[in-house]
Amino acid sequence: MGPSDQELAERLARTRARMQRSGLDGLVVVDPANLHYLTGYDAWSFYMPQLLFVPLTGEPLLIMRAMDAGGAHRTARTPRERILGYPESLVHQRDAHPFDWAAEQLREHGFAQRGRIGYEPEAHFLTVRSFHALERGLPEWQLVDAHDLVNWVRLVKSPYELELMRGAGRIASAAMRAGIDALAGGGRLNDVAAAIQFAQATGVEGAEGDYPAIVPMLPTGESADTPHLTFSARRPIRGEAVSIELAGTHRRYHAPLARTVSLGAPDPRLAGLADIAAEGLQSVLDGLRPGRVVADVHGIWREHLARHAIEKPSRLGYSIGIGYPPDWGERTVSIREDDLTVIEPGMCLHIIAGMWMDGYGCELSESVAVTADGAELLTDAPRELIVREAP
Repeated sequence: MGPSDQELAERLARTRARMQRSGLDGLVVVDPANLHYLTGYDAWSFYMPQLLFVPLTGEPLLIMRAMDAGGAHRTARTPRERILGYPESLVHQRDAHPFDWAAEQLREHGFAQRGRIGYEPEAHFLTVRSFHALERGLPEWQLVDAHDLVNWVRLVKSPYELELMRGAGRIASAAMRAGIDALAGGGRLNDVAAAIQFAQATGVEGAEGDYPAIVPMLPTGESADTPHLTFSARRPIRGEAVSIELAGTHRRYHAPLARTVSLGAPDPRLAGLADIAAEGLQSVLDGLRPGRVVADVHGIWREHLARHAIEKPSRLGYSIGIGYPPDWGERTVSIREDDLTVIEPGMCLHIIAGMWMDGYGCELSESVAVTADGAELLTDAPRELIVREAP
């Protein structure tokens, strides 16, 4: 079951209200997460040019490759007559582009009037050629940066979305247990990743799994001083620690989770760092309340680290929700000292106390939903350095 017609109508209305406040007459949406949010569309077609045009008034128009448009009605709630497919002859051509065709269709449907049209320059799948094709094909438009407009509309989740986030959190917790067990069983890093991916795809009772936007990340040993490393066929040995960062995914909603596992007795430096990170993370969770400014919450963390003469230059977390490769973040809230966003109930955040030192590192994180009373934990794993005997 996807979002109801009422849910989608409310999302579109909030998007248009923000467009109006931004002085936009239309919006070109290419981010697959935003396409999903506004239409329900879900398929692995985002590697090809595709867009949703949202006029300030009137029905949106969804344009994609013909072979994908033919079945888009199976997930998108957009009427079939508003889903258009560009011909296969335009795929990977040197002197023609699918958005040349899209511009012609937008003109034929009456969307070529002069006006300020927002677009998503930070979206991963808006290529330079795509932008130039729209610019060339619709010279009447004044194309302006929409500043992740739909992403900001997505920031506060509806009750329907929060239930999906809870399901994603349960899957993340199960995947983390599977990864820890595989690591303790002496598996190679790719075996650990396989166990995690099986749990991610399988899901849990009441919440089927889905593919995540990012593969399991497994920095190991000395390389754990660097985030975002993936996996290889190397087998961790006694005395090494492995940081596991993953996400549970349920109907495209993501709940990330990170923990560090030591095989055998941990390095005292790592054990001490993990205690500091866990204590600081709990303080942040205790201080996460509606009405507070994000920067003030980050200040709790910064002051905690200062008492231990430690600095963390990277942000402490970010907003989460719908995700497609290559990212599960929303590109809106960043938990750092200059973010003045006011925290509201319904926001979902990945708070990651990732500490990357010289030659070692520790990751502890939680996905949370903000409630009227504080932070609801979506994920469940021991909030500590996890120690397992090496086989």
